[in-house]
Amino acid sequence: VQLQASGGGLVQAGASLRLSCAASGRTFSSFGWFRQAPGKEREFVAAANWRTSIRNYADSVKGRFTISRDNAKSTMYLQMDSLKLEDTAVYYCAAGKYYYSGTYYDAKNYDYWGQGTQVTVSS
Repeated sequence: VQLQASGGGLVQAGASLRLSCAASGRTFSSFGWFRQAPGKEREFVAAANWRTSIRNYADSVKGRFTISRDNAKSTMYLQMDSLKLEDTAVYYCAAGKYYYSGTYYDAKNYDYWGQGTQVTVSS
């Protein structure tokens, strides 16, 4: 099983960026995005049930970020709009064998992880 994240970069505050995560090796029930800023712990960003329309977001990104997937391409996306300085972090995609409706934000519920892609938002 492999997850390959891409799409990070350096953008100005207010700009948009779309992260991609190509999955191979098996099917998943859940997928998500986490991020880790320098000196901080990894935090939940967004999650989704691969088989339904259920989507979950951290309060800090709700209304600005959108998680989606393309089944045909086995790829998940994170559309990030209205980026803020505090969105600067390494972003990780993750996939899980199961979707946990109550604890989708817990990194322990994801079985596979991508390598991370850097997002830097400047003023």
